[in-house]
Parts: sequence; structure tokens; C-alpha cells
Amino acid sequence: QVQLVESGGGLVQTGGSLRLSCAASGSILVINVMGWYRQAPGKQRELVATFNSGDMRTYSDSVKDRFTISMDNAKRTVVLQMNDLNPDDTAVYYCNLVYRDFTGERREAWAQGTQVTVSS
Repeated sequence: QVQLVESGGGLVQTGGSLRLSCAASGSILVINVMGWYRQAPGKQRELVATFNSGDMRTYSDSVKDRFTISMDNAKRTVVLQMNDLNPDDTAVYYCNLVYRDFTGERREAWAQGTQVTVSS
């Protein structure tokens, strides 16, 4: 079993900053990709930022230059620093993990989500 524990999120004014953190634990042999997705009301879930095992970061165009993703592999923790937030960033943010378990099977896990609300 794998657990993802998110922290951070909340309410902030336009132009403000928030920091999301997600820690993974459990039967993880190797982390392949860890990152964040978001889903706004009435919209599909979309990629925000990911960090892969090759130390490559991927960002959506809408958050590039404002958000920064970092990862501590030893702690199995990924952090999303969000700056210059605007109301379009309002959504539930989900931590995502793609990993190999101890059988070598590739698996995926999702956290329950944390609300980010940006007021105008």
C-alpha cells in the first residue's frame, strides 16, 4: 500500500503565494514521476507540474514562470511553490505518484486533493 499525504493549500489573494507539499510512503521501490494536477469546477483534471526520475521538470504553460516544483527523493516528498497566484489557479490540487512496487509492477497513486482558492 502507498499513502500520499498532502499539506498546504488554502485561501490567498491575487498575487499571493502558497506552498503545497506531498509526502509518499509505503511499498515504493522506485519513484518514476511525482507531481501535481488540478481540477477546477466544471473542468477536467489537468497537469500542473511534474518531476521525474531523470530530474526533469514539466510545467503547464499556464503556470510556467510562476510555479516551481522540487523533490526530495530521499524523503519521497514533492513541493510545489506557487507564486503570483490568480483566480484562474483556483482548483483542487492533487498529488500524483507513478512508481514501481517491490514486485516490479508500475503503479499510480493519487492523493485526496487540497483546495486552493485565489480571491480577486
